Amino acid sequence: MTGFIAIRRTFGRIVSTLGGAVGTVIIVVVVGAAILAPLIVTHDPDALDILNRFSGPSAAHWLGTDHLGRDLYSRLVFGAQVAMLVALIAISSALVLGTLLGILAATLSTRWERVILIVFDIISSFPSLVLALAVVAVFGPSTALVTAIVAVTLVPHFGRVARAQMLTLRNAPFMEAERLLGTSATRIVLSHVLPNIAGPLVVLASIDIPVVITIEAGLSFIGLGVRPPLASWGTLIYDGYAYLSDSKIPVIVASAALAVATLGFTLFGEALRDAVDPRLDRGGH
Repeated sequence: MTGFIAIRRTFGRIVSTLGGAVGTVIIVVVVGAAILAPLIVTHDPDALDILNRFSGPSAAHWLGTDHLGRDLYSRLVFGAQVAMLVALIAISSALVLGTLLGILAATLSTRWERVILIVFDIISSFPSLVLALAVVAVFGPSTALVTAIVAVTLVPHFGRVARAQMLTLRNAPFMEAERLLGTSATRIVLSHVLPNIAGPLVVLASIDIPVVITIEAGLSFIGLGVRPPLASWGTLIYDGYAYLSDSKIPVIVASAALAVATLGFTLFGEALRDAVDPRLDRGGH
């Protein structure tokens, strides 16, 4: 019950700001579209209709069609599903692995801590997009591979935060009391450590979502991400760009969706950060 009240208060702080309210609305729309995609689309996103290629918005095709006559609205909605799926899997995996490694780095011997930090430094030395390009060039484009690459590149973000939080808690009085009572290390981590470090990690995860969406779209745009005919905002932008002289609608629609989605998650992440720790509210000085 206490946890529910805390969540409700945090959410209240988020929507009390203009940026947080706008971000929340955008997230609800994007996530809702991703979840309900099969129910709210008007056409099969992969169905071809060459005779109606580049048709404008109409009752039959709300946002028009692309160069193969495929319904843009349906492909846009399923593109949201792809973006959310990649972001959810990548960030969840990075969050779990990074938190585990961060806690281990703060509790194991100095030698193992140094090894883990070196691994973090090695991964961080490669920009996410550059590393993704290198790996995809070797193994070939794949949605699963892109998701795994993004997850690995985000592990140090969560690992360093988890380690820093763990170091501040390691010598806390309640931790010492638990050790004196003979509580196992696993129980201490699950019952005391994770609840205390979850806040900063969740904030970091929410801020990283637009980064993942952008990376996936960028790789798909250059043909190294989601493979056709699967709909992705990146492939939609590329297809529209390739036929820009025939119709500007596909590029405008797909680019707007990507921009609005990343803006929404960015605004929400910043509002969540300020709600979790009001001292970070830059407007409160």
